[in-house]
Amino acid sequence: MVMEIRLGDVVRLKKRHPCDSYEWEVVRLGADIGIRCLGCQRHVLLDRGTFERRVKALISRRQ
Repeated sequence: MVMEIRLGDVVRLKKRHPCDSYEWEVVRLGADIGIRCLGCQRHVLLDRGTFERRVKALISRRQ
């Protein structure tokens, strides 16, 4: 099942980032998904399959 993700959504990942933050904002969509850590502003680019496996919960949806 494909996860419906929009730009600006905030997601919680299963593993903690080294800056101790679990929450990330979606900043790019496509075959790859770009996310930005809300703790330290680091940008990471993940392929869609990896992203969907790592997401634990959708925290907030951008209107």
